[in-house]
Amino acid sequence: MKDIDWGKLPFGYYKTDYNVRCRFADGKWGEVEVTSNEYLNIHMAATCLHYGQEAFEGMKAFRCPDGKIRVFRMEENAKRLQTTSRGIMMPEVPTELFCGMVLKAIRLNQDYVPTYESGAALYVRPLLIGTSAQLGVHPAKEYMFIIFVSPVGPYFRGGFATNPYVIIRDYDRSAPLGTGMYKVGGNYAASLKANSIAHEKGYACEFYLDAKEKKYMDECGAANFFAIKNNTYVTPKSTSILPSVTNKSLMQLAEDLGMKVERRPIPEEELSTFEEAGACGTAAVISPISYIDDLDTGARYSFGEEPGPWSKKLYTKLRNIQYGIEEDIHGWVTVV
Repeated sequence: MKDIDWGKLPFGYYKTDYNVRCRFADGKWGEVEVTSNEYLNIHMAATCLHYGQEAFEGMKAFRCPDGKIRVFRMEENAKRLQTTSRGIMMPEVPTELFCGMVLKAIRLNQDYVPTYESGAALYVRPLLIGTSAQLGVHPAKEYMFIIFVSPVGPYFRGGFATNPYVIIRDYDRSAPLGTGMYKVGGNYAASLKANSIAHEKGYACEFYLDAKEKKYMDECGAANFFAIKNNTYVTPKSTSILPSVTNKSLMQLAEDLGMKVERRPIPEEELSTFEEAGACGTAAVISPISYIDDLDTGARYSFGEEPGPWSKKLYTKLRNIQYGIEEDIHGWVTVV
């Protein structure tokens, strides 16, 4: 174990000892390389720099009370990267290669997996980029797949506590038939301006409405939306929303706990009928929402200053599975 004050870690990049890489050339994947170099030597005309052939994933590894290190649902991240690769014309990373590189990166840097008591975790970042030099908009011929890791603290400093959100109407994160369902950097670049406005106004994050009609809840810049009423877990269904592994897991756990689950369009005015609401994703797991403001209409949709009972149950159950405290009946965790 490294001598790090795990409890004071921010959610950010922290240098570790190794990263792992694999190159794609001549129509096939090469050998996995291990390096301590944090930098990439790529051509200035690489397609990732000019035409956005870039995709990434995010997951976490946890040091558990039993002393073991576990990683959560990496096969789902492999599948999602494969879907993204098909969407923006990149070669798919085989699940076996993806998972093998994830485990190798964690094992090589296991001294950086924070202690269980700290509430911190090891963030795992797979990255796929087009590297061949070319001009003209067409897919690259060569690619690099990289996995690096970083110990991180909680995404929100307050931990599992409610935060205010705001609906921003003047910006769209993605179009209905665009790249919203893929985890590509351009979607996050498109959210930076609205996110900055939300922070300036004192909100934790922004929410987008659907780009076509501006009527339905979409997602925030870095997380899916869910809400609860009448013993039902409701989350938006849209072609512009990234399918969150965390949200998928919460839907399954909600069913396990006897809740109904609905994936459907959620009109903004329905927000007033929900008992609880939250944003969910790898970084924060669940960020319960205290209220959502619509600055254009003056409406405020309130959900309470404390996390609601269902949000607490779902958060605790998911975390307990990730940390090996509760039985993993769905086979989601892998012991590293």
